[in-house]
Amino acid sequence: MKQKIVSIIVGVAVLILFLLMGRYGFTVVKIEDAEKAVQDEAFDPVTFVDDIWESRMIPAFEENSIELSSILSKIQLNDDGTASKESLVELTEEYGLITEGEAHVYMVKGTGVVTSVNAESSQGKAEITIDGYDGPIKVNVYIGTRIPSDDTSIRDAVGFIKFGDFKEQTEFGKVASELNKRVVQNLGPIDHENLVGKTISFEGGFTIRTFNLITINLENIYITPTEIDLGE
Repeated sequence: MKQKIVSIIVGVAVLILFLLMGRYGFTVVKIEDAEKAVQDEAFDPVTFVDDIWESRMIPAFEENSIELSSILSKIQLNDDGTASKESLVELTEEYGLITEGEAHVYMVKGTGVVTSVNAESSQGKAEITIDGYDGPIKVNVYIGTRIPSDDTSIRDAVGFIKFGDFKEQTEFGKVASELNKRVVQNLGPIDHENLVGKTISFEGGFTIRTFNLITINLENIYITPTEIDLGE
């Protein structure tokens, strides 16, 4: 008799549960799926970058950066200062990498002399005459206090931060933004007013965007630096 009463109670409870699910739209999920949903919702770009900045990002640029002068010297420019996408693909496959969005990204290093500074906005830039290169492409290095929001050179150049590793495109973008913030923090304050004429050495990345283009204007390139050393 007691067993029968228990069975009836269980049956009624199950029936009530199904009625509630039908009325209020409850969804039953696995514990593992629920935990993953919470983790995805709580994605923290600061923590993500903390985990890789010293252990992976900085070593990647220290170990794999290529002399910028070597790359610039191999770019085949037309008379109007443009380069064909076809010629750039071959060069990037040798010295950099091409993203899913057809951006060409490089990890580079170089030394030169600061010839001018533009610090009128927070996206300060220093133009540099690079040792070993006397061609027409102007080299600019971001010197803060902010990196342009659409610059993803640091994220993309290392090659191990991939879009497919993130659930949402926004997470991928947040990582690029946080990396740019970390760049500015790592560089520290720079005396913009006394830069011209100084020797500067740097490591960092730059991007050439080629999506939907046949020829690319290469009058200027812009380096996002992971490190800057200033001399006399």
